[in-house]
Amino acid sequence: MIYREVIKMPHGVITEIGRKKLCKAHAGDVTLPKITHMAFGTGGIDPQGEVIEPTGTETALKKEVLKKSVNGHMYTDEKETSCRYTVRLEKNELVNQNISEQGLFDAEGDLVAYITFLPKGKDEGMVFIFDMDEIF
Repeated sequence: MIYREVIKMPHGVITEIGRKKLCKAHAGDVTLPKITHMAFGTGGIDPQGEVIEPTGTETALKKEVLKKSVNGHMYTDEKETSCRYTVRLEKNELVNQNISEQGLFDAEGDLVAYITFLPKGKDEGMVFIFDMDEIF
């Protein structure tokens, strides 16, 4: 069985460091590093099971359990203002984990986008495909 989850960034945040890098790149002072990794964690909910709202000040996931190289990306609209990053979790990865937070990391190791959501439980033998959309 394959489970696919598409996470749309308007429900998450571009972190302060991500916004700073975008600003400096637009000004021509730095080159923007590419998105290279997606991380998954179990810290996106509070003890009552409510989703914790991202603040944008995050520099790491609260309870990271796995970070993987991005499998690929694609532009999801004809104007090329939305980019989807994809990671595949194999059958043996994160078994019996309840994933509730996710982040995109750039080539410099900085968390540039972060989102929290209701837990997604991963059973043994399941493949999960996570798509995370960065929308501008």
